[in-house]
Amino acid sequence: MTATPELGTPRTASPDLLRSAFRRHAAGVAVITARGASGPVGFTATSLTSVSAEPPMVSFGIGTGASSWPAIAGTDHVGVHILGEHQSDLAATFARSGADRFGAPTAWREGPEGVPVLDDVLAWLVCRIVGRVPAGDHRIVLAEVVLGDPSGAGRPLLYHQGRFNGLRD
Repeated sequence: MTATPELGTPRTASPDLLRSAFRRHAAGVAVITARGASGPVGFTATSLTSVSAEPPMVSFGIGTGASSWPAIAGTDHVGVHILGEHQSDLAATFARSGADRFGAPTAWREGPEGVPVLDDVLAWLVCRIVGRVPAGDHRIVLAEVVLGDPSGAGRPLLYHQGRFNGLRD
């Protein structure tokens, strides 16, 4: 039998425990966009997941209290943008409550299905929403990829320990 290091003191499940644990989990950074009733909306997401190759599907989580939720709840299509390490300011803008997310210096254009498409990202996808699954105070959105462009140059932006970071060699 080998000796194992002492475990820390376990904590009872809570939102703080979950946040603290996931601060240690490095995640890629994406921005999700949609056309809203009053114009484009979007938010930064680290919950983006590839779900299926056939058909090509992704998922992401969004809080039902988020300012973008009403648009996501009512739209048929979303834009999914994989950010590069050069886009930490863009990620911070889309993560900040009350920010003018589509004002200067954000560069974007209206894409297929009226979805806002951000410029200079590593990859973008336009996806058709196929489901919104209740999950506590969030919804898990399932979306089928319609089209996209994975040809952006650069390295991925990561989120770890509450900060945006580049990938180290």
